[in-house]
Amino acid sequence: MSTSKGTMFDPTLVKDLITKVKGKSALAALCGQTPIPFNGLKEMIFSMDNEIDIVAENGKKTEGGIAIAPVKIVPVKFEYGARISDEFMIATEEEQLDILTAFNDGFAKKVAKGLDLAAMHGINPRTGTASAVIGDNHFDAKVTQTVDYASATPDTNLEDAIAVVDGSEGDVTGLALSKTFGSAMAKVKANGIKQYPEFAFGASPATFNGIPTSVNKTVSSGTTKDHGIIGDFQGAVKWGYSKEIPMEIIQYGDPDNSGKDLKGYGQIYIRAEVYLGWGILVPEWFARIKEA
Repeated sequence: MSTSKGTMFDPTLVKDLITKVKGKSALAALCGQTPIPFNGLKEMIFSMDNEIDIVAENGKKTEGGIAIAPVKIVPVKFEYGARISDEFMIATEEEQLDILTAFNDGFAKKVAKGLDLAAMHGINPRTGTASAVIGDNHFDAKVTQTVDYASATPDTNLEDAIAVVDGSEGDVTGLALSKTFGSAMAKVKANGIKQYPEFAFGASPATFNGIPTSVNKTVSSGTTKDHGIIGDFQGAVKWGYSKEIPMEIIQYGDPDNSGKDLKGYGQIYIRAEVYLGWGILVPEWFARIKEA
């Protein structure tokens, strides 16, 4: 039965969870996910600094050269649990599924936010502080190319950030923008006419000038206030989750260390875990728009 202790999320719930994560996470919206093995994934980054050579007949050939650097993507465990009435255990299977589906909806939102906070800013979502587990594996630490945010000219900020990425020979395939930045874009006018109405009233356009876009409040979280992360989300960053998502129905003890015994309060505890991994393969193919 799907509610037995120590089982995995139903495949349908897993698919639904990941779909919801994509809808709420800026990183997931801009970058297709790659399944990450539980023991991690090693990406080999090849750098060829010279150009191809034209050689005359019987001419001398010279070495172009290649540099190889590995990037390890290791899954990080994210956990969420909640207490509910132990009437769950005597409810019909349909009612149990309704409860688990509702839990899945909330869990998806937390995972989406957690992925962004961790991968963009290195933050443990629950504590709001830097995570030693993540270390410097996040955009704020890896991406050193920055543009100072100016609320009156956000479109100029975008142009400057794109120019920085272009200067590093990267392609801009995605724009992750803060809510503040989106609002500033909506206010840009020329001759009294709004230039970017697609950002008006807090909207998040799926694309801007043909570039996939996500306006999300997670972009500006952290000690360094980012208002935009611009760059090659398709080729220079990877993220993914381990396919199996453990889910427990705990009936005994004090699993959340609250000091309240489950049986003593007529409760059970639902705990879900997801293993997410990410790696910024080429940091110089990104630029951050940040507070001056």
